[in-house]
Amino acid sequence: METSNYRFSDKLLHHLALGIPAISKLSFDIDQLASDNKHHDYQLEKPIFISGLARAGTTILMRTLFDTGQFRSLTYRDMPFVLMPNTWQKLSKLFQTQQAAKERSHGDGIMIDFDSPEAFEEIFWQTFFKHEYIFEDCIKPHHVDQEGIEKFRLYIQYILSSARQQNKRTRYLSKNNNNILRLNSIRAAFPQALIITPFRDPIQHSMSLLKQHLNLSDQRKNDKFSADYMRYLGHYEFGVHHKPFQFKTELNANSSIDYAQDNINYWLTIWKNSHTYLLENAAKETVFLCFEDLCKQPYEVLTKVFQSDDLTWNKEEVEAIFHQPTLNTISGVDAKLQNQAQIIYEKLRKEF
Repeated sequence: METSNYRFSDKLLHHLALGIPAISKLSFDIDQLASDNKHHDYQLEKPIFISGLARAGTTILMRTLFDTGQFRSLTYRDMPFVLMPNTWQKLSKLFQTQQAAKERSHGDGIMIDFDSPEAFEEIFWQTFFKHEYIFEDCIKPHHVDQEGIEKFRLYIQYILSSARQQNKRTRYLSKNNNNILRLNSIRAAFPQALIITPFRDPIQHSMSLLKQHLNLSDQRKNDKFSADYMRYLGHYEFGVHHKPFQFKTELNANSSIDYAQDNINYWLTIWKNSHTYLLENAAKETVFLCFEDLCKQPYEVLTKVFQSDDLTWNKEEVEAIFHQPTLNTISGVDAKLQNQAQIIYEKLRKEF
């Protein structure tokens, strides 16, 4: 939701729940203590994890799946105590309100309300593992140990438990772009999961990242709470708290970026580094999904990806949802860098 509309009490509650790690950890423990423990041995149905660079179509894909009614995701109603979903759901019923859907601050036409799913799962990883992957000037991949994997499995079970009691939305759906840092740990936690990594034409994608970075930096330079809010959620993709992913791969031992953040080549380097890493390190059976192909033939692509998931699609409806964004041209692109990225893009398309 738009944080500019938050009251002082809302901001204070978010600062307490999300800005103080000790309170976040305590809320997780409270949900366990308050649980009836019946769901501890529950065998999770095949969850779906969507993860890729921001602006690759991850949100619209998640929303399309969520609208089938089969999936439980964290929503804005779970905020700010997302680590105690069952307890907070009961407490917040006392003062829940309805609000008309509004376009999110990205300015991309995606409407949100209190029941919209969002990438709040990252709060779990920040609370328990922040110092393993978030650094002063970058974000790096991290390996989650077995204890962390079991804790994450337990957390997902807690998220699902209330929906399961109502006999609806029994499958977990995640859209978390930072999960590209830990896809093998996700696979270890949920061997049966469907992991989808959308990707997009490198130039168009980089331009979208650059525009969004400039847009959100301008919006939030005088709004400290909004900037802090994005940091609480682990959204470092762009804006005033931007931190680039830093990957070291066999093909790219030095992943430093030699451009300013307002330069298209900065974002194209991030695109190249991230997708090189994914090609070399993505979890087994990760589905690489081309955004351009999805927009051109949404019904056919969705049917292929989810053919084993008992999900059906209305051709006219999905064709109205997915459409190719306006293609933009830009000068100043490093020709060598563009060629390297294009080769990676073609390799990703062959993986599908």
